[in-house]
Amino acid sequence: MKAHELKIFSGNAHRELAAGIAARAGVPLSDATVIRFPDGEISVRFEETVRGRDVFIVQPTAQQPNEYLMELLVMADAAKRASAARVTAVMPYFAYARQDRKDRSRVPISAKLVANLLAAAGLDRVLTMDLHAPQIQGFFDIPLDHLYAAPVLVRYLKARHDKDVVVVAPDPGSLKMAYGYAKRMGAGIALVAKQRKSATEVEAMDLVGDVAGRHCVIVDDMTATAGTLCAAAQIIMARGAASVCAAVSHCPITPIGLERLENSPIEELVTTDSIPPPPVKAGSRLKVLSIAPLLGDAILRIHGDESVSNLFEIQGE
Repeated sequence: MKAHELKIFSGNAHRELAAGIAARAGVPLSDATVIRFPDGEISVRFEETVRGRDVFIVQPTAQQPNEYLMELLVMADAAKRASAARVTAVMPYFAYARQDRKDRSRVPISAKLVANLLAAAGLDRVLTMDLHAPQIQGFFDIPLDHLYAAPVLVRYLKARHDKDVVVVAPDPGSLKMAYGYAKRMGAGIALVAKQRKSATEVEAMDLVGDVAGRHCVIVDDMTATAGTLCAAAQIIMARGAASVCAAVSHCPITPIGLERLENSPIEELVTTDSIPPPPVKAGSRLKVLSIAPLLGDAILRIHGDESVSNLFEIQGE
């Protein structure tokens, strides 16, 4: 028996992504049974030994965040009690990341609570991607590897438009991300100043930057209702842009969001399979790129105690 042999398991959140990651890592996806008792309690059993193994559990926590988070916690506990040498959660989408501060009285900091729960369950480290707020990394008392979808998305965007491109931040919070994309793409940068009416409605107010006659790419970490993206796209086209598309790392998009997208000036919304994507119909404006190779390479590097920093680079640069 090889000490610290690599094992990759999957919860029920996104088995297709887990299979792709395992294929990239060159190992079979290991077998675990994750079921519900009649009363809804979660039952987990690893169907092969994990004693002395380096265990990775693939489980994005989107769409049913409470269910999938609890699955991950129970799986981590099962692995530690079965004497795994190390247990790493692979969470390409980190639930509750938007609740990262007290923005009004008597509310929780749920992102910190989730970080505490993961450590309490016995996890040794976490691998995630494009946290809503990068400072969430500081909530963890265990090692956290934070990847970016930019290497995957920028390759596609550069092939789509190679000149006269402006990267647009749809709000001040995404300006740093937009700057990173613009630098990678050799593009200009612009900013939409917005005012949010409610959790589902956004009113775009103004645009800073020149977009006239340019191909515009709106970038953000995620979209659910597409309100921010569509409002930004409208003001961009009103200022004379040649075209507008959008790129987001995570896309837990709702039916309302898909409807807004189809009725917006956005020609294409490019995202990743960090969570299970909705069915893509012929002619759909949604383009889904796989991050399985990125995560598979990261797992191999973590398993081999190697640096993951070169995964931030875009191939061919």
